[in-house]
Amino acid sequence: MQMKRVQIFVAALLAVVYFGCSKTAQEITPAPTDPVVQPAVISGVNWADARDNFVDGWVIPSGLTAGDDYTAAATKANAIYSGFLANMKGVNAVRLPVNPPSVTESWWNSYQAVIDQALAKNLKVILACWEGTSKKDGKIDDLAAFWQMWKILTDKYGNQSNVYFEVFNEPYGYTLSELSDVYVQFLDKFSGVPKVRILLGGTGYSEDVTDIGADKRFDGCLLALHNYAFWNTRTQTEWETNWRVRFGAYASRTVVTEFGAAMTTGKNYGGSAGSDNEIAYIVGSTNVFRNNQISSVYWPGLRDGDSYSMQVKSGKGANIMLTTSNASGLARLKFGWGN
Repeated sequence: MQMKRVQIFVAALLAVVYFGCSKTAQEITPAPTDPVVQPAVISGVNWADARDNFVDGWVIPSGLTAGDDYTAAATKANAIYSGFLANMKGVNAVRLPVNPPSVTESWWNSYQAVIDQALAKNLKVILACWEGTSKKDGKIDDLAAFWQMWKILTDKYGNQSNVYFEVFNEPYGYTLSELSDVYVQFLDKFSGVPKVRILLGGTGYSEDVTDIGADKRFDGCLLALHNYAFWNTRTQTEWETNWRVRFGAYASRTVVTEFGAAMTTGKNYGGSAGSDNEIAYIVGSTNVFRNNQISSVYWPGLRDGDSYSMQVKSGKGANIMLTTSNASGLARLKFGWGN
């Protein structure tokens, strides 16, 4: 017993000499300057219609045509996804537009190939509902057609663990109460879909997720957030603060399903922001995504004619090729993903 007491005393003395008290030990441990970063759960890009997804008819992502059958659409989608994976290491998701005409009319027979090819390449797929261009009021155009579309989609892909459902893109026409009612109806109608694969857009232009996030009825759902440089002018630090205000206490549930800036104009996103708002925005945004482990989906990975497009398309059919429009922008995107 005496020997054991001596051993304990010596051990305690050594601990005091080496560390001091436990409080002191904590204080002198330096905080890591570059903590280990886990890759984001969703690291994606949008594949968009050249008309900006707000269409009254079928949404047709760039590179596809309305005349494509399932095989042709699959061939083109395979080439485009291969380009995404080759050029943007770390990408694991694609956000695709849907609307009632695209799902309830004949285009659906072909459009399924675009989803199926993404799944075949082990990409996560976010199916996001867009309104048409005629009204463009931030509201669902036809509620009956809307529910019919979602029933078809959830019946087909509800059991696919890599498919996510973003109920409605940028619902700025609704009050918080009205928007919440839509979301409650969705959860009730499609209760078989796990909440963790359902994305609820924030209020306004999906620009703030804190109110929806605070609603206990939506616990477990993901939250879709948008923010763009053209909405305001800020410094890099101000953009970082602005993002954190928009997701508040809900970082772990937030997926930024749209953010982006000019990529085909030759800007250097690897240098100092100076007075350039877009550079400040991209650098600040990706800092926040990395440090707060926010999932993000860039707008767009591919959209013909869009200066924000991270990839530029050439060729046709199985010979479609993609090239990166801005290496420094891509580096920041990958940094935000934690890669």
